[in-house]
Amino acid sequence: MTGRRVAVTGMEVIAPGGVGLRAFWSLLSEGRTATRDITFFDPSPFRSRVAAEADFDPEAHGLTPQEIRRTDRAAQFALVAARGAVADSGLDLSAADPYRVGVTLGSAVGATMTLDQEYRVVSDGGRLDPVDHRYAVPYLCDAMVPSSFAAEVAQAVGAEGPVAMVSTGCTSGIDSVGYAAELIREGSADVVVAGSSDAPISPITLACFDAIKATTPRTDHPHSASRPFDATRNGFVLGEGCAVFVLEELGAARRRGAHVYAEIAGYATRSNAYHMTGLRPDGAEMAEAIRVALDEARLDPDDIHYVNAHGSGTKQNDRHETAAFKKSLGAHAYRTPVSSIKSMVGHSLGAIGSIEIAASALAMEHGVVPPTANLTTPDPECDLDYVPRTAREQTTDAVLTVGSGFGGFQSAMVLTRPDRLARTRSRAA
Repeated sequence: MTGRRVAVTGMEVIAPGGVGLRAFWSLLSEGRTATRDITFFDPSPFRSRVAAEADFDPEAHGLTPQEIRRTDRAAQFALVAARGAVADSGLDLSAADPYRVGVTLGSAVGATMTLDQEYRVVSDGGRLDPVDHRYAVPYLCDAMVPSSFAAEVAQAVGAEGPVAMVSTGCTSGIDSVGYAAELIREGSADVVVAGSSDAPISPITLACFDAIKATTPRTDHPHSASRPFDATRNGFVLGEGCAVFVLEELGAARRRGAHVYAEIAGYATRSNAYHMTGLRPDGAEMAEAIRVALDEARLDPDDIHYVNAHGSGTKQNDRHETAAFKKSLGAHAYRTPVSSIKSMVGHSLGAIGSIEIAASALAMEHGVVPPTANLTTPDPECDLDYVPRTAREQTTDAVLTVGSGFGGFQSAMVLTRPDRLARTRSRAA
């Protein structure tokens, strides 16, 4: 390991409520929600009928008819966000050594919408067994292989270095960016375009989550259906979206005068080796991931100014996370604002970890902690400061963002202002 430091110099977000950083931050800072009745298809047969849909037109955002034809909606998100992040960074990747430029993307469910739609075509609405392959679109194979997302982005930005797809369920968005940071730290790449994308709002996804009762059945008021940490919470609201970043070595970023949103100071991931969907109530594995991420960042728990929680709005997740914060941060957990942006943009599965990294970086940039919308009824088991309903002005130098995923995955990342980390490391030395 070279010990090189990793800077975030470019970002783009496609999320429910708006495309682009300005629209995304406006939604969060104003505490507005983008959850609504599902419009993509008729949701009436399902238990949960609300979602957080992104208003996204691929043609209006610069994709060619060929790109639109061959790619799933999630891949389209990734292409648009990657180009936006590179433009935001100010880097001219055409002048870079392509073997030193990488891509890492995350996705939990890949090309779900395409596979769902095409199965209905080749099976004639489920009536044919076996299916009739003659009706399949030419690029159906790409939909079967989620790594096609990373390949599309690599081709778009001219990356010929390490290119990878990370699929670790709902921690994919943190893990893909964490892996990208490690590529830079170890010297395998100088620039990595990293993030995650998912577009899972489809009948098959709703059916799967209905079966395990993970999504909320609350349909009377869609805008307030997502209620992380609230005593009345009863499941998450499905979402979609994408966030992509440009990561580069901090020294190089400073030499070219780049704007640095944040430094990725620490990252760790653990598994509970326990249950596919269940969580241990003590939060031990998430607490361990947090501890290791803090150690890598050379920070103490008291240095964390804000926690961007996974906060899915299920009974077990919110209890588990609360316990993990107490275990890892100690008494400081009670003094630290915690919030869940899923209350506003829903749970976009593998994409949400990257979207939450973007929210964390923007919280430092603007000196504002986004709220947990719809938190009106305190839960005695969730007794931390969850910033209910209204954003809070606060200077923030270090943010902890965490994720929890089916399969037992628990991931944590620490973002800091570069000068903050420099002072802390000098003190530790």
